[in-house]
Amino acid sequence: MPRRPVASVLTLGCKLNLADSEAIAARLGAAGYDVVDAMCEADAVVVNTCSVTHAADRKSRRLIRAARRLSPSAPVAVTGCYPRSAGEEVVEALGADLVTGTTEAEHARLVATLTASAPVPSPSAPAPTSTLHTRAFVKAQEGCNDVCAFCIVPRTRGREVSRSIDDVSRDVAAAHARGAREVVLTGTQLGAWGRDLPDPLIPRDLIAGVLARSETPRLRFSSLQPQDITPGLLALWDDPRLMPHFHLALQSGADPVLARMRRRYDAAGYRAALDRIRAAVPDAAVTTDVIAGFPGESDDDFAATLALCEEAAFARIHAFPYSPRARTAAAGMPDQVPVEVRKERMARLLALADDLATAFRSRFSGRVRPVLWEEQRTTPEGSRWHGLTDNYVSVYTQSADDLAGRITPATLGEPLGDGLAARVGGAA
Repeated sequence: MPRRPVASVLTLGCKLNLADSEAIAARLGAAGYDVVDAMCEADAVVVNTCSVTHAADRKSRRLIRAARRLSPSAPVAVTGCYPRSAGEEVVEALGADLVTGTTEAEHARLVATLTASAPVPSPSAPAPTSTLHTRAFVKAQEGCNDVCAFCIVPRTRGREVSRSIDDVSRDVAAAHARGAREVVLTGTQLGAWGRDLPDPLIPRDLIAGVLARSETPRLRFSSLQPQDITPGLLALWDDPRLMPHFHLALQSGADPVLARMRRRYDAAGYRAALDRIRAAVPDAAVTTDVIAGFPGESDDDFAATLALCEEAAFARIHAFPYSPRARTAAAGMPDQVPVEVRKERMARLLALADDLATAFRSRFSGRVRPVLWEEQRTTPEGSRWHGLTDNYVSVYTQSADDLAGRITPATLGEPLGDGLAARVGGAA
């Protein structure tokens, strides 16, 4: 039997990129490839890039060059946001043979072109895809019509396009059939899902529809904004398959900064959304994004951001120093914060983020939570199984059993690395 060709699918960036990569991997697997998600000498390579910051641009360039060097005779396809921000010619000069956009149709063309470039034998059985693990990411929505002053994503992802409930549910069911025990619904602007459909709908309709049409034991909804948090939406969390975790973008805790950012909420609105979540979903993890050093941000503005973060008791903060992006309004704003001040504020924000994450995890020491066990990882204390609680706490345990893909109750213990030690078992 001829050897199956190997396709390497490499991913940078957000959960939406992970969803796109998993969809590409599934197409490649169906076409006869063995798919890996690691850098290797492959018969075909897909690099799914990010362009949210200048640092992301650098990582994208390095990854494209590295893929080209490691697989000199293989076709290299590049997708994601970087081609749209840098331009197709720039990406081709880095070593790409094929450059595509981020839509389903473009990804189908990508796979068809790769298959034509590196023909594969007819598969006698579905090819395994190592990019499909115990958690899967499914795209529900693409694009953003908001024009936040700092963000280039509307230029790289385009206008809002919602996928139908049936299409999303089909992909969720397919992921479950492949062995995924948790599915994360993703999008560029998930709170906008449904408003572009012929008969407009809202995110509550999407979540309810997916729950009704699938048997996935765990469903996670990746990102919302404060104005999306309604009593009707939160009522869905009565279903135990919906994980008690909300990613609620903050960006700044100061109203003047939020106004310059063109965000559609103020600090009071953010606090009100938090209060609604805490009342409806006890013990929920709330994670967030925060930018340090946005143009015009004063010392008092930054202090207000730190105060709101501490008040919110976030489980995790994704912190970014402001990075000017060409073709965004913020790049031309007056009162750009000096780089050194941005760095100093970023350091303070990261220190607070660490303290808050530790405090959130510590709340659950001695308690029992359901855990999805994913893989074995090396820790300073030796090899441990790693898993995630329903409310997004990383946990580690020793076990001679194969825990991959199992959901068990676990008694959480003392701090260990970026999470908590755990013991399998305990009252559910």
